Amino acid sequence: MKAAVVERYGQPEVVSVREVPDPAAGAGQVVVRVAATTVNSGDARIRGARFPRGFATPARLVLGVRGPRRQVLGVTLSGVVEQVGGRVTGLAVGDEVCGMTGAGMGAHAELVAVKADKLVRKPAAVSHADAAAVLFGGSTALHFLRDRVRPGTAVLVNGASGSVGAAAVQLAHRAGGRVTGVCGPTNGALVESLGAAAVIDYARTPLDTVAERYDVVLDTVGSISPAVGRSLLAPGGVLLLVVADLWSTLRARGDVVAGVAPERAEDFTALLELVESGELRTVVDRTLPLADVVEAHRIVDSGRKVGNLVVTP
Repeated sequence: MKAAVVERYGQPEVVSVREVPDPAAGAGQVVVRVAATTVNSGDARIRGARFPRGFATPARLVLGVRGPRRQVLGVTLSGVVEQVGGRVTGLAVGDEVCGMTGAGMGAHAELVAVKADKLVRKPAAVSHADAAAVLFGGSTALHFLRDRVRPGTAVLVNGASGSVGAAAVQLAHRAGGRVTGVCGPTNGALVESLGAAAVIDYARTPLDTVAERYDVVLDTVGSISPAVGRSLLAPGGVLLLVVADLWSTLRARGDVVAGVAPERAEDFTALLELVESGELRTVVDRTLPLADVVEAHRIVDSGRKVGNLVVTP
């Protein structure tokens, strides 16, 4: 099969598409022929070894010192079951599924072996591209916002045009929140169309000059320090750090929440149902073939990616 391989950390050009052995389904796994995956900020961060401050050494110890031990990146996928391993029930060859691979990665390939409990059935009315696109950003946004937004809640989403931010704006608006989105000067109309009542152009208005206070501040890009974030909070508010350095993560407590979003099959199902019903819109910057995966990494590195970047092996 063809796969995007990363043998060493570096610029996008370290990624190469080559033939590698087909995976086999182990116990509890299925092999999926990948119809769509995404290249996201997490993939680019690993490829470039650009970890949040303080995480460089532990990340390299876990992922690999000079390059990733798991050389095929990619954590989101939608496709068709091609092989079923032992102890797998409820899935059969030919089923359309989608999900996330977690630490196993491997989705930037024509075939990937995935734990069956990390997959859900893809609704027929949802395309493979939309299914792959909603998972990474949608599941992260859902995890951080769950039970925190009610009718009238004032929500600030920093990075509102990205994959996590675009989903967060919609989920917060759907829950009745009054959403303010922070984005670049060219993406304001998009963010408003997703449900934001107000938009802040970060190039013109630094967040430490914003006078309004919010019940929930969600930082999806790692550009809000705990000090600035707390200054934006209304009494009883909470600062949610999707991306944070080691010190901020270790100190997160009380009105500051940080950490990694879990990959839960029930969240995938909930998001897919919202996409199927038209209540949640997937935002796709563009769709590229696997042969153009280097370009996909360049787009993510540029910082100008809007929503999700879909790759079709």
